[in-house]
Amino acid sequence: MQGATGIRFVMEKEECFSYKVEYEGDTLHISFVVIKSDSPWHFSEDGVDLVIKGPSGEHIHDFHDKISQKFEFVVQNKGLYRFCFTNKSLYTETIDFDVHVGHFAYYDQHAKDEHFSPLLTQIEKLEEALYNIQFEQHWLEAQTDRQAIVNDNMSSRAVYKAMFESVALVGVSALQVYLLQRLFERKLGTSRVWSH
Repeated sequence: MQGATGIRFVMEKEECFSYKVEYEGDTLHISFVVIKSDSPWHFSEDGVDLVIKGPSGEHIHDFHDKISQKFEFVVQNKGLYRFCFTNKSLYTETIDFDVHVGHFAYYDQHAKDEHFSPLLTQIEKLEEALYNIQFEQHWLEAQTDRQAIVNDNMSSRAVYKAMFESVALVGVSALQVYLLQRLFERKLGTSRVWSH
């Protein structure tokens, strides 16, 4: 797909993706969100690592222990850019990852009317702005998905904790009744012996 690509994937330890950029000077936008872990009982703020490398293997940028991140940079060399995610958690993680290239083509053709070139430039800028809005909306949607899963997991744990506490309270109450009965039985047995 030209322009923008989005993928949601499940990662165990490491996953790498490549994206081809056709023109130098384009702006490459990336975003990712760690949506959820494979275990409903596991929730941590550890995040994942992401390393971005250029077409010649040069280091562009890296992120460590991030749950979500947005980043953009101007492409210096056209070619294949590589994005490698690393998960240090014991659990598999579901990640939402987006890449978008902002490209402005400047037309050098000789038009009869000089107003076409600025108009086409403005249309391309508007197209880029619309892509950026779509990119931002998708990132916010992934953030919302993550928060919904976190909230569901926390409410489930709260219900289980409350049930466990109720069972423990009933158990302790039953134990207290039993111990009080035993105590009174002994006292009654002791007082009957002295009355004889």
